[in-house]
Amino acid sequence: MNAGSRQIEHDAAAWLARRDGGDWSAEQAAALERWLAAATAHRVAFLRLESAWAESDRLKALGAGLPRGELPERGRWTQNRFGLRARSADEAEAHRRALVDAAAAARVERRARGRAPARRLAAAAIAATAVLALALSWGWQRYERVQPQAYRTAVGDLREIALADGSAATMNSDSAIEVALSRHERHIDLQRGEAYFEVAKDAARPFAVQAGERRIVAVGTRFSVRRDGDEVRVVVSEGTVRLESAHQDGRGQPVTLLPAGSSALATAAGVLVRDGSIADAERALDWRRGYLVFLDTPLAVAVAEFNRYNLRPLVIGDASAAQLRIGGSFRWSNAEVFANLLEQALPVRAEREAERIVLYSR
Repeated sequence: MNAGSRQIEHDAAAWLARRDGGDWSAEQAAALERWLAAATAHRVAFLRLESAWAESDRLKALGAGLPRGELPERGRWTQNRFGLRARSADEAEAHRRALVDAAAAARVERRARGRAPARRLAAAAIAATAVLALALSWGWQRYERVQPQAYRTAVGDLREIALADGSAATMNSDSAIEVALSRHERHIDLQRGEAYFEVAKDAARPFAVQAGERRIVAVGTRFSVRRDGDEVRVVVSEGTVRLESAHQDGRGQPVTLLPAGSSALATAAGVLVRDGSIADAERALDWRRGYLVFLDTPLAVAVAEFNRYNLRPLVIGDASAAQLRIGGSFRWSNAEVFANLLEQALPVRAEREAERIVLYSR
């Protein structure tokens, strides 16, 4: 856990101690709500500790039948009440000690109730520290073994996702990802479509997006990854990302560094990098705001982009129409309006059918 995450855990423990230590006011409750709302990582840390706190009063049941203060024999708690399995004897020993410390601290806190508020608050703080140790013990084991979470979007839908590490993802139309966060790496499997990532800084845990045979790695930055079959497109709007490609002869992982403003298209033939400004990158990401931006783009390419967002597709009716070029910013949510604009701006005729719109040159 890095310093920032550790500080968040300590702050969450302090809030929990104040809340359960007595003399809890409406102003303090409002302050806690503001702290929780400030970042997803705050809420995740608080809920994790709150869950451990609720369990601490029942921890003594884990040692039922044993003399007071005696630890169960080695291996007995390998599978515990939380449904977690320790991976080594040393981790199991540390886990057992954390449980006993938390249970003892909880008893101290309960005996302190009824005494002076200051002493009660101090006991609660001690208990919260023990609960923090407990949460770190079982929480990180659970974090290491967490099952991937799957997210999907339908055609024409966008979805914003707050990840547990404080990062965020915006999924484009008809996309699918799986997210697996461990103590060693934050792994995203982009199965289809496109997603934009705002990555929380954590040098100890790289943020890696797998898109077929390509792997895009960052620590703290903003970038998008789009997967069209075997083609992968990356756009970087902040920081630097690393594009790794599986080498066909097995000699290693060729690496391409992409700074802010650049983009890359990775195909079977290789990687094509285009330098640009941050403004260029932001224009390429305007789909997040509901727009598609074209700059002297062949109509066939523009139509293919629109069809990613609409169930009623645009169809190119002849080769001459396909070669026409278009520029401008257009809302992707309405192909009918786009067809109307094409008829006004280009030598194009649109034939509207029930299930499609066919574009012919005129």
